[in-house]
Amino acid sequence: MKNILIIGANGFTGRQILNDLSNKEQYNATGCSLHPDILPNGDGKYHFVTTDIRDEAAIKHLFKEAQPDAVINCSALSVPDYCETHHEEAYLTNVTAVEQLAYLCEIYKSRFIHLSTDFVFDGKIDENSGQLYTEESLPAPVNYYGFTKWKGENRIAEICSNYAIVRVEIVYGKALPGQHGNIVQLVMNRLNAGQEIRVVSDQWRTPTYVGDVSDGVQRLIENTANGIFHICGDECMTIAEIAFHVADCMKLDRSLIHPITTKDMKEATPRPRFSGMSIAKARTILGYRPRMLKEILMEWDN
Repeated sequence: MKNILIIGANGFTGRQILNDLSNKEQYNATGCSLHPDILPNGDGKYHFVTTDIRDEAAIKHLFKEAQPDAVINCSALSVPDYCETHHEEAYLTNVTAVEQLAYLCEIYKSRFIHLSTDFVFDGKIDENSGQLYTEESLPAPVNYYGFTKWKGENRIAEICSNYAIVRVEIVYGKALPGQHGNIVQLVMNRLNAGQEIRVVSDQWRTPTYVGDVSDGVQRLIENTANGIFHICGDECMTIAEIAFHVADCMKLDRSLIHPITTKDMKEATPRPRFSGMSIAKARTILGYRPRMLKEILMEWDN
């Protein structure tokens, strides 16, 4: 049995991974978060620890107790607008704390699986070219959030001898109480309430089902390959197109959706215009096969 430590286990993706791994006999799962377990009356299949990973002494104690064979880091300061105005806090969480985790993984000979983002790219690929970002594409982040995530990736690659960096993108699925919403659920909630919604029509993304991220991470626990892996969906579309898919599959009023340009949105923080990522490497090495957005939506209990 392998000891698995999931950091950021209250978050949307971290909780999915914790739930999935704790239901498998081959894993002994420990969840870690800055705040107490959002499911305090769980089924007891996992251990949960409240820890601030920015506290060096606390994280050292956590490793000593958990003795992890693999560490999955889902924690991050991930709101671009907040990171843009809170540089010190963003760097501490997304770089300094990650660096400490990497050193501890080396000491304990743990495989380090770290979740990163498509926002490490500048988005300057022509959406009509048919090109996607690969793991070999050169990062060039356009905001501070992307910069810190890129720096975190670099430190892991420099420190760790057994690691996988997992870049995910616009992850969606059913959120639990206390978790942040995601694009699919937000659109669904607004349309169900009869509210209009503005969505950008000139930013391209690869929507990713949270269950597929969990599947990819599980494959990387068992696979010994080092490096970066894009674990995302296989469809590149605008955020407006995602919203229309939600409306159509859920039989909601698509006339409430108003596509606008990035310029009209007047976002305070720049974002990559195009960040579609290729999953060819994950398909070949891991056998990763993500599901289609419409397939997930058609099974969604509305």
